Amino acid sequence: MHRLSASFVLGYHGCDSAVAEDLLRSVPFKVSGNDYDWLGSGVYFWEANPRRGLDFVTEVMSRGKTPIKVPAVVGAVIDLGSCLDLMTAVGIDMVRIGYESLAETLRTAGAALPVNKDDLRRQLDRAVIERVHAIVEANGAAIDTVRGVFVEGKPIYPGSGFDAKTHIQIAVRNPRCIKGVFRVPDEHLKGP
Repeated sequence: MHRLSASFVLGYHGCDSAVAEDLLRSVPFKVSGNDYDWLGSGVYFWEANPRRGLDFVTEVMSRGKTPIKVPAVVGAVIDLGSCLDLMTAVGIDMVRIGYESLAETLRTAGAALPVNKDDLRRQLDRAVIERVHAIVEANGAAIDTVRGVFVEGKPIYPGSGFDAKTHIQIAVRNPRCIKGVFRVPDEHLKGP
């Protein structure tokens, strides 16, 4: 975990258009606390990828049982602050320590580890990340954001090592790290 010298990034959040308008009027973001959120509790953003934010909210709508009626995306300026960055050796080591701590605690209690059910429902990963937060907080510090690469989707051509939905995702735990919200121009949401 470390502070980057250039720690500001643009993130994109998919939501209902009414929620987007509220966010643009400075209504606070709602923290996601689903048991499958792979980066733990936080407000989720796609780094530098507004189209992925729109694709996500459209996919959620296609599954039904959602309050989303009209898909929208808002952009945000995010200060990563104290970031658990899963694209660094330090971040990976911290997660490994979190896993070992969680596994030992559950083993001692005679309980089973959670299981990642698939690429989207990742209860084990969430539990490990939450353990890392607990360890850091027990030492008098806090993690503001968690950032990781999510390899998702089908290969973009036969034999490809590139997958169609791969993205960088950020979970913001400290709402003060969201420095501003902006409307995403329509041309940023369209394909080539």
